[in-house]
Amino acid sequence: MTVACTGIGVSCGTGIVIGPAYRLHHGLVRVDATWVEGRDQDAEVQRFRDAVTGAAAELRTIRARIPPNTPSDIVEFIDTHLLMLEDRAIAEGPVELIRAEGCSAVWALQQRRDALVQVFETMEDPYLRTRKDDVDHVVGRIQKLLLPAASTDEETEDLTGRIALAEDLTPADAILLRHRGIAGFVTEFGGPMSHTAILARSLGIPAIVGARGSTSCLKHGEPLILDARHGIVLANFEATALAHFQAAGAAAQVRIGALKRLRREPSVTRDGRQLQLLANIELPDDVVAACENGAEGVGLYRTEFLYMNRLSPPTEEEHFEAYHAVVAGMGNGPVTIRTLDLGADKQVDGGATLPCTNPALGLRAIRLCLKEPQLFRPQLRALLRVSAYGPIRIMLPMLTNIWEVLQARALIEDIMRELTAAGTPFDHTVPIGGMIEVPAAALTAAAFARHLDFLSIGTNDLIQYTLAIDRVDDAVNYLYDPAHPAVLRLIHNVISAGRAANINVGMCGEMAGDPRFIPLLVGMGLHSFSMQPHSLLDAKQVLRAAHAGRLEQQVAALMAGLDSSDAADLMAELPRAE
Repeated sequence: MTVACTGIGVSCGTGIVIGPAYRLHHGLVRVDATWVEGRDQDAEVQRFRDAVTGAAAELRTIRARIPPNTPSDIVEFIDTHLLMLEDRAIAEGPVELIRAEGCSAVWALQQRRDALVQVFETMEDPYLRTRKDDVDHVVGRIQKLLLPAASTDEETEDLTGRIALAEDLTPADAILLRHRGIAGFVTEFGGPMSHTAILARSLGIPAIVGARGSTSCLKHGEPLILDARHGIVLANFEATALAHFQAAGAAAQVRIGALKRLRREPSVTRDGRQLQLLANIELPDDVVAACENGAEGVGLYRTEFLYMNRLSPPTEEEHFEAYHAVVAGMGNGPVTIRTLDLGADKQVDGGATLPCTNPALGLRAIRLCLKEPQLFRPQLRALLRVSAYGPIRIMLPMLTNIWEVLQARALIEDIMRELTAAGTPFDHTVPIGGMIEVPAAALTAAAFARHLDFLSIGTNDLIQYTLAIDRVDDAVNYLYDPAHPAVLRLIHNVISAGRAANINVGMCGEMAGDPRFIPLLVGMGLHSFSMQPHSLLDAKQVLRAAHAGRLEQQVAALMAGLDSSDAADLMAELPRAE
């Protein structure tokens, strides 16, 4: 009987891998409470410190083996773990427990790990919540040196063509597996924003994360079919299933080749409507993937990574250098840079955190920037200086009230006067726009459109706030519905407000890159779509097959029928308009 496990697919290339399973024995070893005699405590402290030093040496060795063309975010994962090994919570916290309570090194380390993970698990932000994985990865590396019996000799075996099975993977493990020829991997844990998913995309490895139970029902050495497109892995399959997936993989290769030919084709509908396809990026190096997939510019540059894994905010020059690299990489393409979306539980490392009952509704994004202008001004100065080198746009996140726009504009104008007095060149007409991701802003979009040069709909948060659900919460994520009538009405209202004010309205949430919703958005009148670079060619294929005029007529009927019909049923009619 065929065995099937499902999870979250991270598709790269064809997304299909066929090969033998390779069971990795990673993960923390749960240890029992153990103590040492007072006279042995100094030796136990030294043993712990030697393990920390050894773990750091291993990571530096791995870092040195990373190829020069590896994306910088992979290198930063290793650097993050090196910094954690120097952090007092891990490097000195267990030492205090050994001296104060007589704990053994492994038991003291376990207690510090549990306390740190508990802090991360209470965080609202899904990205930061997954940072507890970093704690486990670092603790596991120290633990391996404290408990040599927990180590294995699997780090040198050739894994060409195999599919790795693991509870989870560390960044270092993923890099080493890639160099050893791994064809794909399946993990029990992880989500779309977890390290394993980010690494799979960056390293080009088809993978499935969050496949609970996979390590117990899949056996070492047995043939597997991994379909990362649909998040499924099969074992004990029939010959007909093998033939089906082999054919699907071959067809996907042909399709990829055809899509690549669209790279330089215009983003124009069948009836001549010119649309704009932009890329969402998080690091300057992401510009390479954006250009390779035909991006016409950057619709969302998230700047939060400049603030992570450091004890102080980035300087104005650090901002300037990062933004200048993106602008230079995109040539004449527009670059939309979102000002920092930090706050509540998403703090600069080392900064003071204030208690917050619900961080998603707390002091974050534009609210934090206006309250802490000393944090905001260096970024704004760098943005204005970079505007002299290429077409950038400044985007303000999480707007709720018009006075937030007015205050931000006043601050920008003040900095413009400073730069003018200093003789520093900048674009005096740099566009200032805002993200519409709060229902209040979507409902009053017409007012925002009168005070901004462009609007961008952030559907990820807009859907969550509108439907009062956390899309990464397994208990309620089935309610995350971009086609909910309330969501569609809010999106339509923003697009209509932009049209009435004669300003551009774009979309930079995941919905913009989803082929299921692109015809709907074209029919609503959306002209600018921003998405992950690897979604661009699929989106272009859908856009070029669409007939905008017919879709507009059909979407008008859809919106009129939202109160009496199911939105999903109405949307199913849209492809007929193409």
